[in-house]
Amino acid sequence: MTKNSTSKSWIKILIELVEVFFKSSRASNRPRTWHQHVVPHEKGWAVRREGNKRITSKHRKQSTAINKAKTIARKHQADVIIHRTDGTIRDRISFD
Repeated sequence: MTKNSTSKSWIKILIELVEVFFKSSRASNRPRTWHQHVVPHEKGWAVRREGNKRITSKHRKQSTAINKAKTIARKHQADVIIHRTDGTIRDRISFD
């Protein structure tokens, strides 16, 4: 095998990999939801959008966090998922 044919085969492989990557990323693109989760956070409660690692807001009381989550969910016609201190789901409120 010559050096030229080896480089061509590597280029073909690279092109195939890039095509597979872009096809798979397009297939998994689904619209993000606006569901709001009320979760335990440090010494209080936090509101976090579903799928996000970053929190939207921090609150001392769970009731305050729930009110904030309801405001956001109402605006985007989404759900509020309320968690217990152990992380399990306590309640779900829908604003469809």
